[in-house]
Amino acid sequence: MSDSRDSHEIPSAGVSTSRDAADAMEKVSSELYDLIGIKGRTSNTQPGVKECGGKDRDKYFSIFHPWDLTPASTSTAELEGVLERLKQELPQHGWKVVEYGRDTSMNKNLSLTADNDEKKVSVKLGAHAKDNPPSLGLMVVSGCYQIPDGKQIERF
Repeated sequence: MSDSRDSHEIPSAGVSTSRDAADAMEKVSSELYDLIGIKGRTSNTQPGVKECGGKDRDKYFSIFHPWDLTPASTSTAELEGVLERLKQELPQHGWKVVEYGRDTSMNKNLSLTADNDEKKVSVKLGAHAKDNPPSLGLMVVSGCYQIPDGKQIERF
């Protein structure tokens, strides 16, 4: 996520409980699913809580949500076409594509990373077209939240 400070620093996502932040992350994942625009089976993974590097682990946290989509149709061209289309469409929905191209894996999977500065969320998508079955992998990560005074971070 872009931030006027050090580019390696995780931007602030505001104040929230970890449950509310996880709910917001699931909403972002759902919006991304709609933008992907292909039908298929999604993994049943839930968001998790992690520390914000270099910050007090009792006061700050980040949410991550990894999930996969296995399309009903398993065409390599279709999966890679989804990323090409998203590269064009995500900016119309508040996302900035910050990386696009082949990864360094043996399969040279096509991947895309995008940030949404308004929502303080980043997503990395990978088209695992040569896997059996082919799938689209997503990792959605929030900025750094601060827990409200008097509350504790739930780790899940």
